[in-house]
Amino acid sequence: MFHLFERRIQSAFQEFLKHQYDIELPVAMEQPKQASFGELATPVAFQLARQWKRAPQQIAQEIVQRLGPVEGVAALEVAGNGYINIRLDRGVYGRALLEGQSAPPAPKPGKIIVEHTNINPNKAAHIGHLRNAVLGDTFVRLLRETGCQVEVQNYIDNTGVQVADVVAGFYFLEKKTPAEVEQLTRTTRFDYLCWDLYARISQHFREHPESLEWRKTTLHAIEEGHGELAQIGHLVADAIVNCHLNTMGRIGIRYDLLPRESEILQLKFWAQAFELLKQRQAIYLETEGKNKGCWVMPSAAFQQEAEEEDGKVIVRSNGTVTYVGKDIAYQLWKFGLLGKDFYYRVWKTYEDGHRVWVSTASAAENVSEDQRPSFGRAWQVYNVIDSRQSYLQDVVVAGLRQLGYAEQAERSIHFSYEMVALSPRTLAELGVELSEEDRRRPYVEVSGRKGLGVKADDLIDKLVETAQQEVDSRHPSEPAEQRRHIAEQIAVGALRYFLLKFTRNTVIAFDFQEALSFEGDTGPYVQYAAVRARKILEKLQERGEPMPDFEKLLSREALARQLAREDFWQLLLAASKAGLAVERSVATGEPAHVARYAFTLAQAFNSFYHDYPVLTEQDPEKRTLLLWATQYFHRQLEWTLSVLGIATPPYM
Repeated sequence: MFHLFERRIQSAFQEFLKHQYDIELPVAMEQPKQASFGELATPVAFQLARQWKRAPQQIAQEIVQRLGPVEGVAALEVAGNGYINIRLDRGVYGRALLEGQSAPPAPKPGKIIVEHTNINPNKAAHIGHLRNAVLGDTFVRLLRETGCQVEVQNYIDNTGVQVADVVAGFYFLEKKTPAEVEQLTRTTRFDYLCWDLYARISQHFREHPESLEWRKTTLHAIEEGHGELAQIGHLVADAIVNCHLNTMGRIGIRYDLLPRESEILQLKFWAQAFELLKQRQAIYLETEGKNKGCWVMPSAAFQQEAEEEDGKVIVRSNGTVTYVGKDIAYQLWKFGLLGKDFYYRVWKTYEDGHRVWVSTASAAENVSEDQRPSFGRAWQVYNVIDSRQSYLQDVVVAGLRQLGYAEQAERSIHFSYEMVALSPRTLAELGVELSEEDRRRPYVEVSGRKGLGVKADDLIDKLVETAQQEVDSRHPSEPAEQRRHIAEQIAVGALRYFLLKFTRNTVIAFDFQEALSFEGDTGPYVQYAAVRARKILEKLQERGEPMPDFEKLLSREALARQLAREDFWQLLLAASKAGLAVERSVATGEPAHVARYAFTLAQAFNSFYHDYPVLTEQDPEKRTLLLWATQYFHRQLEWTLSVLGIATPPYM
């Protein structure tokens, strides 16, 4: 609600300047650092001072005198050297909150594609993948809350080196046939099996470099799509993708489309992109030096690193395309610029009917567009990829720019983030053996190739187990199935909140005890505030008392009387800024803003809870207001948590 009032007041200033002075100016709005200065402030006089060659204070006084009444504003005051402080009409604002004068956002034109998760389908997901997926999923939720149409993609690199290494492990190291591997996909925890196999084959390659020929042979077979190696590659990738979808489903993450690299190759996406790049001279054939025989993007096209001073290789001298080359083709398709499309079929249907689609190269499997969503053709694209890939993302954007697609290049956003590690204490709790040196570190990095890491499902299981102990101790008489469900909600809330509360450029050291604490800046703390608010309302019902008719009993005048108390006004004001936090998060690309707001909101409610005994209040008007405020806090807490992908348990 606060952001709606802010925009309304901003518009009043802008219209005044246009009609009074014929000036079109985007009037800046700020929130004063001290509550005593009011709810909003504008430096518009400073914006005009240079143009008018007058003192900002004089301009501010003139604006205040001439502007006239503004709906929802009680007073305008000139402060300091020219700021205009704005005090809201508390009665009007309270009625707006009471009546829910916040219509859903109007749908915005154009589609946004958010690509996230993107785990190589060769082994179980780990905690680093969880940060990618939670960031991407939460940003999708934020965009949708602001009226954006969003398509969620999870790119599947099912023909890459990582998959090839696992296939080589099965075929050359363990001598497995496709039938035997297929049996393993049905009878074992296959993603865990592949986790161990990947570590073994990586070690084998280090100890026996001559065996790297297995990788080359396997990669070639997978790209060609023929023979037993290709069959095993198909079995491994598909089975692991299902495992990944199940893992992400545990923390509330789903997708719309799984585009696969195999179709980018088979449907000649890269061949089409390659021709475009050559035609528009975005790349050139190197005739000398270390890149002789390679197709290269000139270094002037992108912000290069030192080792790429000769340009970025897009196609190697042996004719194979690099990862970034395929990514350029994929990015062109996302914007509808490639002139080609996938075929599509359903991969999975959830209980609520939501379908996950997958790309296919088979026209026979294709579902016609009138029977499925229209994929691709985005207005804007966010690629959620860790910061170590920044350089390659720059090259992809440079490829678009070199092809003449400058606008699409500007709307290609690398949604980067730093790595997530684990605290030594957490690794010890998970049974991971650490060296003495690692025990002394603030955090320990994981490495799939070295077999050092924590599987995402193991981490979630441990969180659930720990939360279950707390729930069982507090509510031993409740049904076991319900206690388990609540433990899962608390665990997921703890995990998602911990991964979201840090800005994206912060390295995270995940810690069990910190994440699951019911005190401090944690998910369970915010969940507990929402549960506590609902309990007050439930106690009213248990007493047999009806909920008051708030709209009838709380007039503008009554609200103004009750909200005259400054501490209570500030608490309610804080509770009304959820929409502002969402808008700020979308504008800055930082979901952490909403997580921080959730914590602030929980703190505000807990202050309210301790300072105002709602059900024992004797004054009828004040009691009615406190009940409404409790209901409002509860609604705001639940909504804010839901935007973060966190459920509110029935009890904790």
